[in-house]
Amino acid sequence: MIEIHNLQKSYGDINILKNIDLTIDDGEIYGLVGRSGAGKSTLLRCINGLEKYNFGSLKVNGFDIKEHSDEEIRHFRKNIGMIFQHFSLMERKTVYQNVALPMECWNYPKAEIDKRVKELLKIVDIEDKIHEKPRSLSGGQKQRVAIARALSLNPKILLCDEATSALDPKTTQSILLLLRKINETLGIAIVFVTHQMSIVRQFCHKVCILENGEIMAKGVVSDIFSNQPQALKNLLGEEEEEVLPSHGINIKITYSEANVNDRVLSDMAQKLDIGFSLVWAKTEQYSDRVLGWVILNVDEENVPIVGKYLDDVSARWEVLYNEQ
Repeated sequence: MIEIHNLQKSYGDINILKNIDLTIDDGEIYGLVGRSGAGKSTLLRCINGLEKYNFGSLKVNGFDIKEHSDEEIRHFRKNIGMIFQHFSLMERKTVYQNVALPMECWNYPKAEIDKRVKELLKIVDIEDKIHEKPRSLSGGQKQRVAIARALSLNPKILLCDEATSALDPKTTQSILLLLRKINETLGIAIVFVTHQMSIVRQFCHKVCILENGEIMAKGVVSDIFSNQPQALKNLLGEEEEEVLPSHGINIKITYSEANVNDRVLSDMAQKLDIGFSLVWAKTEQYSDRVLGWVILNVDEENVPIVGKYLDDVSARWEVLYNEQ
Protein backbone atom coordinates (compact mmCIF):
# COMPACT_ATOMS: atom_id res chain seq x y z
CA MET A 1 0.00 0.00 0.00
CA ILE A 2 1.14 3.54 -0.82
CA GLU A 3 0.12 6.18 1.73
CA ILE A 4 0.86 9.82 0.95
CA HIS A 5 -0.03 12.61 3.38
CA ASN A 6 0.46 16.36 2.93
CA LEU A 7 3.31 15.77 0.50
CA GLN A 8 5.05 18.92 -0.71
CA LYS A 9 7.87 19.22 -3.20
CA SER A 10 9.59 22.34 -4.51
CA TYR A 11 12.56 23.38 -6.60
CA GLY A 12 13.78 26.61 -5.07
CA ASP A 13 10.80 28.95 -4.90
CA ILE A 14 8.73 26.89 -7.34
CA ASN A 15 6.17 24.58 -5.72
CA ILE A 16 5.81 21.41 -7.79
CA LEU A 17 3.61 19.31 -5.47
CA LYS A 18 1.24 20.87 -2.92
CA ASN A 19 -0.43 19.04 -0.05
CA ILE A 20 -0.78 15.69 -1.83
CA ASP A 21 -2.99 13.20 0.05
CA LEU A 22 -3.36 9.86 -1.70
CA THR A 23 -3.79 6.18 -0.84
CA ILE A 24 -3.14 3.41 -3.36
CA ASP A 25 -4.14 -0.05 -2.18
CA ASP A 26 -2.46 -3.35 -2.94
CA GLY A 27 -3.42 -4.72 -6.34
CA GLU A 28 -4.95 -1.48 -7.66
CA ILE A 29 -4.35 0.08 -11.05
CA TYR A 30 -4.17 3.78 -10.23
CA GLY A 31 -4.00 6.50 -12.88
CA LEU A 32 -2.25 9.83 -12.41
CA VAL A 33 -3.45 12.31 -15.03
CA GLY A 34 -3.06 15.98 -15.77
CA ARG A 35 -1.62 18.42 -18.25
CA SER A 36 2.12 18.69 -18.85
CA GLY A 37 3.76 20.22 -15.80
CA ALA A 38 0.98 19.19 -13.43
CA GLY A 39 3.41 17.18 -11.29
CA LYS A 40 2.56 13.61 -12.35
CA SER A 41 6.06 12.38 -13.11
CA THR A 42 7.52 14.19 -10.09
CA LEU A 43 5.04 12.40 -7.83
CA LEU A 44 5.99 9.10 -9.44
CA ARG A 45 9.68 9.79 -8.82
CA CYS A 46 8.93 10.61 -5.19
CA ILE A 47 7.22 7.23 -4.81
CA ASN A 48 10.29 5.32 -6.00
CA GLY A 49 12.73 7.50 -4.08
CA LEU A 50 14.39 9.15 -7.08
CA GLU A 51 13.14 12.53 -5.87
CA LYS A 52 13.22 13.73 -2.26
CA TYR A 53 10.26 15.75 -1.03
CA ASN A 54 10.31 18.73 1.34
CA PHE A 55 7.41 18.10 3.70
CA GLY A 56 4.80 15.47 4.54
CA SER A 57 5.13 11.70 4.44
CA LEU A 58 5.20 9.01 1.78
CA LYS A 59 5.05 5.39 2.92
CA VAL A 60 5.25 2.32 0.71
CA ASN A 61 4.22 -0.70 2.78
CA GLY A 62 5.23 1.26 5.87
CA PHE A 63 8.61 2.39 4.49
CA ASP A 64 8.87 6.20 4.64
CA ILE A 65 11.31 7.35 1.96
CA LYS A 66 12.36 10.48 3.83
CA GLU A 67 13.40 8.67 7.00
CA HIS A 68 15.98 6.33 5.44
CA SER A 69 19.51 6.46 4.10
CA ASP A 70 20.45 6.26 0.42
CA GLU A 71 21.59 2.65 0.89
CA GLU A 72 18.28 1.70 2.53
CA ILE A 73 16.36 3.40 -0.28
CA ARG A 74 18.45 1.46 -2.81
CA HIS A 75 17.31 -1.82 -1.24
CA PHE A 76 13.75 -0.50 -0.99
CA ARG A 77 13.69 0.09 -4.76
CA LYS A 78 13.91 -3.65 -5.36
CA ASN A 79 10.18 -3.69 -4.50
CA ILE A 80 9.35 -1.19 -7.25
CA GLY A 81 9.56 -1.77 -10.99
CA MET A 82 9.72 1.16 -13.41
CA ILE A 83 8.58 1.37 -17.05
CA PHE A 84 9.42 4.42 -19.15
CA GLN A 85 7.97 6.00 -22.28
CA HIS A 86 11.04 5.36 -24.43
CA PHE A 87 11.92 1.88 -23.09
CA SER A 88 15.44 2.79 -21.86
CA LEU A 89 16.96 -0.47 -23.10
CA MET A 90 20.70 -1.00 -23.58
CA GLU A 91 21.15 -1.21 -27.34
CA ARG A 92 24.36 -3.26 -27.24
CA LYS A 93 22.85 -5.97 -25.06
CA THR A 94 20.48 -8.73 -26.15
CA VAL A 95 16.92 -9.09 -24.89
CA TYR A 96 18.16 -11.75 -22.45
CA GLN A 97 20.92 -9.47 -21.16
CA ASN A 98 18.60 -6.47 -20.75
CA VAL A 99 16.15 -8.45 -18.64
CA ALA A 100 18.96 -10.08 -16.63
CA LEU A 101 20.74 -6.79 -15.86
CA PRO A 102 18.95 -5.85 -12.57
CA MET A 103 19.54 -9.34 -11.18
CA GLU A 104 23.19 -9.22 -12.20
CA CYS A 105 23.57 -5.89 -10.39
CA TRP A 106 22.29 -7.59 -7.23
CA ASN A 107 24.58 -10.60 -7.73
CA TYR A 108 21.87 -13.20 -8.19
CA PRO A 109 23.16 -16.71 -9.00
CA LYS A 110 23.47 -17.36 -12.74
CA ALA A 111 21.09 -20.34 -12.64
CA GLU A 112 18.44 -18.23 -10.90
CA ILE A 113 18.90 -15.42 -13.43
CA ASP A 114 18.57 -17.80 -16.35
CA LYS A 115 15.38 -19.33 -14.97
CA ARG A 116 13.82 -15.97 -14.15
CA VAL A 117 14.64 -14.36 -17.53
CA LYS A 118 13.07 -17.24 -19.44
CA GLU A 119 9.97 -17.16 -17.19
CA LEU A 120 9.54 -13.44 -17.78
CA LEU A 121 10.01 -13.60 -21.54
CA LYS A 122 7.28 -16.22 -21.60
CA ILE A 123 4.97 -13.98 -19.56
CA VAL A 124 5.48 -11.03 -21.94
CA ASP A 125 5.30 -13.32 -24.98
CA ILE A 126 8.64 -12.62 -26.67
CA GLU A 127 10.50 -15.86 -26.00
CA ASP A 128 11.51 -16.02 -29.67
CA LYS A 129 13.40 -12.70 -29.37
CA ILE A 130 15.65 -13.82 -26.51
CA HIS A 131 18.97 -13.42 -28.40
CA GLU A 132 18.03 -10.36 -30.48
CA LYS A 133 19.08 -6.79 -29.79
CA PRO A 134 16.66 -3.87 -29.32
CA ARG A 135 17.35 -2.32 -32.73
CA SER A 136 15.65 -5.29 -34.43
CA LEU A 137 12.49 -5.04 -32.30
CA SER A 138 9.28 -3.10 -32.82
CA GLY A 139 8.16 -0.49 -30.30
CA GLY A 140 5.72 -2.89 -28.70
CA GLN A 141 8.35 -5.61 -28.43
CA LYS A 142 10.80 -3.18 -26.83
CA GLN A 143 8.20 -2.22 -24.25
CA ARG A 144 7.59 -5.91 -23.50
CA VAL A 145 11.32 -6.30 -22.83
CA ALA A 146 11.16 -3.25 -20.55
CA ILE A 147 8.19 -4.75 -18.69
CA ALA A 148 10.05 -8.06 -18.24
CA ARG A 149 13.09 -6.18 -16.92
CA ALA A 150 10.89 -4.20 -14.50
CA LEU A 151 9.51 -7.48 -13.13
CA SER A 152 12.88 -9.18 -12.77
CA LEU A 153 13.30 -8.47 -9.03
CA ASN A 154 9.73 -9.52 -8.16
CA PRO A 155 8.44 -6.03 -7.33
CA LYS A 156 5.22 -5.38 -5.45
CA ILE A 157 4.52 -2.16 -7.37
CA LEU A 158 4.94 -1.23 -11.03
CA LEU A 159 5.32 2.46 -11.92
CA CYS A 160 4.56 3.38 -15.53
CA ASP A 161 5.56 6.84 -16.77
CA GLU A 162 3.69 7.43 -20.06
CA ALA A 163 4.44 3.80 -20.90
CA THR A 164 2.25 3.74 -24.03
CA SER A 165 2.70 7.28 -25.37
CA ALA A 166 5.29 6.20 -27.97
CA LEU A 167 3.12 3.35 -29.28
CA ASP A 168 0.41 3.16 -31.95
CA PRO A 169 -3.19 2.47 -30.80
CA LYS A 170 -3.17 -1.25 -31.62
CA THR A 171 0.14 -1.84 -29.83
CA THR A 172 -1.07 0.27 -26.90
CA GLN A 173 -4.05 -2.09 -26.51
CA SER A 174 -1.79 -5.14 -26.47
CA ILE A 175 0.48 -3.59 -23.82
CA LEU A 176 -2.51 -2.64 -21.65
CA LEU A 177 -3.85 -6.18 -21.90
CA LEU A 178 -0.46 -7.49 -20.85
CA LEU A 179 -0.26 -5.12 -17.87
CA ARG A 180 -3.78 -6.05 -16.79
CA LYS A 181 -2.84 -9.72 -16.97
CA ILE A 182 0.23 -9.03 -14.82
CA ASN A 183 -1.89 -7.08 -12.34
CA GLU A 184 -4.47 -9.86 -12.06
CA THR A 185 -2.17 -12.89 -12.04
CA LEU A 186 0.73 -11.53 -9.99
CA GLY A 187 -1.26 -9.12 -7.79
CA ILE A 188 1.11 -6.25 -8.54
CA ALA A 189 -0.20 -2.72 -7.98
CA ILE A 190 0.27 -0.43 -11.00
CA VAL A 191 0.59 3.35 -10.89
CA PHE A 192 0.11 4.66 -14.41
CA VAL A 193 1.00 8.22 -15.43
CA THR A 194 -0.75 9.19 -18.67
CA HIS A 195 -2.43 12.04 -20.52
CA GLN A 196 -4.56 9.64 -22.59
CA MET A 197 -8.05 9.63 -21.10
CA SER A 198 -9.08 6.56 -23.10
CA ILE A 199 -6.47 4.58 -21.15
CA VAL A 200 -7.84 5.85 -17.85
CA ARG A 201 -11.36 4.82 -18.85
CA GLN A 202 -10.59 1.26 -19.84
CA PHE A 203 -7.52 0.37 -17.78
CA CYS A 204 -7.47 2.10 -14.38
CA HIS A 205 -9.50 1.23 -11.30
CA LYS A 206 -9.01 4.65 -9.71
CA VAL A 207 -7.70 7.99 -10.91
CA CYS A 208 -6.22 11.18 -9.50
CA ILE A 209 -6.39 14.42 -11.49
CA LEU A 210 -3.55 16.88 -10.85
CA GLU A 211 -3.55 20.59 -11.69
CA ASN A 212 -0.54 22.78 -10.94
CA GLY A 213 0.76 20.28 -8.39
CA GLU A 214 -2.54 19.88 -6.52
CA ILE A 215 -5.08 17.05 -6.47
CA MET A 216 -8.31 18.44 -7.90
CA ALA A 217 -10.27 15.16 -8.06
CA LYS A 218 -9.71 11.52 -7.15
CA GLY A 219 -11.69 8.31 -6.84
CA VAL A 220 -13.10 5.36 -8.76
CA VAL A 221 -12.76 6.01 -12.49
CA SER A 222 -16.42 5.42 -13.36
CA ASP A 223 -17.52 7.70 -10.50
CA ILE A 224 -15.21 10.51 -11.65
CA PHE A 225 -16.47 10.33 -15.24
CA SER A 226 -20.06 10.05 -14.03
CA ASN A 227 -19.80 13.03 -11.65
CA GLN A 228 -17.85 15.14 -14.18
CA PRO A 229 -15.90 17.38 -11.74
CA GLN A 230 -14.54 20.61 -13.17
CA ALA A 231 -11.00 19.20 -13.18
CA LEU A 232 -12.11 16.45 -15.56
CA LYS A 233 -13.90 18.95 -17.80
CA ASN A 234 -10.75 21.07 -17.89
CA LEU A 235 -8.74 18.05 -19.02
CA LEU A 236 -11.20 16.85 -21.62
CA GLY A 237 -11.78 20.30 -23.09
CA GLU A 238 -13.79 20.20 -26.29
CA GLU A 239 -13.66 16.40 -26.43
CA GLU A 240 -16.74 16.12 -24.22
CA GLU A 241 -18.63 19.21 -25.38
CA GLU A 242 -22.05 18.61 -26.87
CA VAL A 243 -23.91 20.90 -29.26
CA LEU A 244 -27.24 21.58 -27.57
CA PRO A 245 -30.45 22.96 -29.08
CA SER A 246 -31.12 26.59 -28.14
CA HIS A 247 -34.85 25.98 -27.73
CA GLY A 248 -36.60 23.89 -25.07
CA ILE A 249 -34.85 22.38 -22.04
CA ASN A 250 -31.98 19.91 -22.35
CA ILE A 251 -31.87 17.08 -19.80
CA LYS A 252 -28.88 14.78 -19.37
CA ILE A 253 -29.56 11.30 -18.00
CA THR A 254 -26.72 9.21 -16.60
CA TYR A 255 -27.18 5.44 -16.66
CA SER A 256 -25.52 3.48 -13.91
CA GLU A 257 -24.12 0.01 -14.46
CA ALA A 258 -27.31 -1.46 -12.99
CA ASN A 259 -29.71 0.20 -15.42
CA VAL A 260 -27.61 0.86 -18.54
CA ASN A 261 -29.72 -1.66 -20.49
CA ASP A 262 -33.10 -0.53 -19.11
CA ARG A 263 -35.73 0.88 -21.47
CA VAL A 264 -36.01 4.18 -19.63
CA LEU A 265 -36.75 6.35 -22.65
CA SER A 266 -39.27 4.10 -24.37
CA ASP A 267 -41.10 3.45 -21.11
CA MET A 268 -41.15 7.17 -20.31
CA ALA A 269 -42.58 8.04 -23.73
CA GLN A 270 -45.38 5.48 -23.32
CA LYS A 271 -46.27 6.28 -19.71
CA LEU A 272 -46.07 10.06 -19.84
CA ASP A 273 -47.45 10.49 -23.36
CA ILE A 274 -45.31 13.55 -24.05
CA GLY A 275 -42.94 14.32 -26.90
CA PHE A 276 -39.19 14.80 -26.61
CA SER A 277 -36.17 14.83 -28.91
CA LEU A 278 -33.10 12.62 -28.52
CA VAL A 279 -30.15 15.02 -28.86
CA TRP A 280 -27.15 12.84 -28.02
CA ALA A 281 -26.30 9.45 -26.54
CA LYS A 282 -23.30 7.22 -25.84
CA THR A 283 -22.21 4.20 -23.82
CA GLU A 284 -18.67 3.67 -22.56
CA GLN A 285 -16.66 0.91 -20.91
CA TYR A 286 -14.81 1.80 -17.71
CA SER A 287 -12.49 -1.04 -16.72
CA ASP A 288 -15.10 -3.68 -15.80
CA ARG A 289 -18.09 -1.31 -15.63
CA VAL A 290 -20.39 0.16 -18.27
CA LEU A 291 -21.97 3.64 -18.10
CA GLY A 292 -24.17 5.52 -20.49
CA TRP A 293 -25.45 9.05 -21.11
CA VAL A 294 -28.46 10.43 -22.98
CA ILE A 295 -29.46 14.05 -23.60
CA LEU A 296 -33.12 14.81 -24.24
CA ASN A 297 -34.76 18.05 -25.28
CA VAL A 298 -38.23 18.65 -23.85
CA ASP A 299 -40.67 21.56 -23.69
CA GLU A 300 -40.16 23.70 -20.60
CA GLU A 301 -43.58 22.95 -19.16
CA ASN A 302 -42.84 19.21 -19.24
CA VAL A 303 -39.62 19.38 -17.21
CA PRO A 304 -41.33 18.78 -13.80
CA ILE A 305 -43.19 15.76 -15.21
CA VAL A 306 -40.06 14.25 -16.76
CA GLY A 307 -38.03 15.02 -13.65
CA LYS A 308 -40.51 13.29 -11.35
CA TYR A 309 -40.59 10.22 -13.58
CA LEU A 310 -36.79 10.00 -13.65
CA ASP A 311 -36.67 10.39 -9.86
CA ASP A 312 -39.26 7.61 -9.47
CA VAL A 313 -37.15 5.18 -11.54
CA SER A 314 -33.96 6.26 -9.68
CA ALA A 315 -32.34 7.71 -12.80
CA ARG A 316 -29.65 10.33 -12.35
CA TRP A 317 -30.39 13.48 -14.31
CA GLU A 318 -29.58 17.17 -14.61
CA VAL A 319 -30.65 20.16 -16.67
CA LEU A 320 -27.99 21.45 -19.07
CA TYR A 321 -27.74 25.06 -20.09
CA ASN A 322 -26.16 26.56 -23.18
CA GLU A 323 -23.43 29.02 -22.25
CA GLN A 324 -24.28 32.52 -23.35
